[in-house]
Amino acid sequence: FFWAPSESLSDPMFRNVKSFEISSEGVEEFRFLLQGPAGAGKSSIINTIKTVFEGHHYINCLTASALTGDSFTTKFEKFTIGQFAFYDMMGLEQGEYKGVHPDDIISAVKGHVPEDYIFKPNAPIDKFNTEYINEPTLNSQIHCLVSVIPADKITMIEDDVIDKMKNIRKAASEIGIPQVLFMTRVDQVCKMTQRDITKIYQSKKIKEKIDECSNRLGVPLNCIFPVKNYSEENKPNEKLNCLMLEALTQIVYSANDYLKKNSKKNSNTEKKLEVVSC
Repeated sequence: FFWAPSESLSDPMFRNVKSFEISSEGVEEFRFLLQGPAGAGKSSIINTIKTVFEGHHYINCLTASALTGDSFTTKFEKFTIGQFAFYDMMGLEQGEYKGVHPDDIISAVKGHVPEDYIFKPNAPIDKFNTEYINEPTLNSQIHCLVSVIPADKITMIEDDVIDKMKNIRKAASEIGIPQVLFMTRVDQVCKMTQRDITKIYQSKKIKEKIDECSNRLGVPLNCIFPVKNYSEENKPNEKLNCLMLEALTQIVYSANDYLKKNSKKNSNTEKKLEVVSC
C-alpha cells in the first residue's frame, strides 16, 4: 500500500523530529534499544515509525506472534530511520535458558555487542568472546533504553520476566542511560480508544494499565507512553501517527540530553589528559 508522504502531515511534530540535530560532535546517529517480552510489539514499533517516516506501509521487520509469543528476532538487528538507529533483539521469556539473556541486553546498552550478533540464551556475550567490543565509544553505545509492554498482557506477564526487565533497567540507570516505556496494544483494552485513538488520555482503563506498568516495573508515570502500532490499517492514520510521534519526540530529547552530558564528560577528560601530558 502506498500513501501520501508523511511530510504532508499538518502535525509539526514530524517536521521537528525529522530535522532534529544531534548535539554531540562525532556522534552519527541517535541509538535506541527496544527491550521487553516476546510478542510485546518491539518490532511493530519499528515498523510503525518507519511507516510514518517513509510514507508507505512498512513490514520488513518481522514481528512476533501475539498469540504464541514466539520471537522472530534472533540477532542484534539495526533499523535506520533518518538519523535514528533502532536496535531490535530477541524478547525476554520466563526461564533461565529461554529468550534473550538479560546480560546480553545490558552488554548491548553499554555498546559491547556488534551489529548482527546472534544471541545464545544459554551463553551471554562476554569479554572472552571474539565479537565482544572491548572499548565502546559514545557512537556505539545506546543513548536511550525503551522498554515495551503490551497493555492487554501486563497482568499476565510472569514475575520472572518483570524481574529481568527491572534488573536491566537498574543496570542502565547505574550508567545514566535514559529510559522510557512504550505501552502497546492500547486499543485491545479500551473500546473507546479503539474507536478513537485521540481519547486515549481520557480512558480510565488506559490509566489503570499505565499505573500497573509503573507499579510492576518501577517506571515513573511521566515516562510511560501509550502507543498503537499499525497492524490492520491499510491507509494512513494521522491520529495514530501523532501518538507515535509524541513518544518518539520524548526519546529523541532524552537521548540528546544524554549525549550532551556525556560529550562534556569526554571533553573534560581529554582536556585533563592534555594538561597531564604537558
